[in-house]
Amino acid sequence: MIRTLKLAFALALTFAVAAPALAQAPKLPAGADPQNTIVIDTTKGRVIIALSPDLAPKHAERIKLLARDGYYNNVPFHRVMAGFMAQTGDGANFNGTGNSKYPNLPAEFTPTPFVRGVVGMARGSAPNSGNSQFFICFDDASFLNGQYTVIGKVLSGMDVVDKLKKAPAGSQSGAVTDPDKMVKVQVAADMK
Repeated sequence: MIRTLKLAFALALTFAVAAPALAQAPKLPAGADPQNTIVIDTTKGRVIIALSPDLAPKHAERIKLLARDGYYNNVPFHRVMAGFMAQTGDGANFNGTGNSKYPNLPAEFTPTPFVRGVVGMARGSAPNSGNSQFFICFDDASFLNGQYTVIGKVLSGMDVVDKLKKAPAGSQSGAVTDPDKMVKVQVAADMK
């Protein structure tokens, strides 16, 4: 009887430890490549992004590297403009002025259009200044076409992106007070 109770307790403990890991495994949209899919858990919910290594191989690798480094965890959406985009990825200063410890990337511009759900790499005034920050388009932003690197698209969770706290109407900077955050960012293939 005691042996049976010990076995039952051991099985219950094993399940209790394994259950959280099972709950974290992402359910990816059909056709998603786990090696090139980023799962972003935000304060508003989950966003799943398919990276485009065919369009921007260096930028896709950088996003995965920073996700694996934990650089994006607890990083705010510091610039969110209704009808335009939500920008994040400054894990250094949390306000859009910082970059990662890695060097800037050369531009990988393509004719791919910036439309709703497209993810682009933010940069400074120099074309080759993309580093860690990226943005998700709320709507058509064709004025960015060919001038910013397209790094992927939202596969699921645009409803979550739509819920992010936005800058006040008329704000030129798009800066958000008390912004929503990317709580945890992971490469889907790493989530077991």
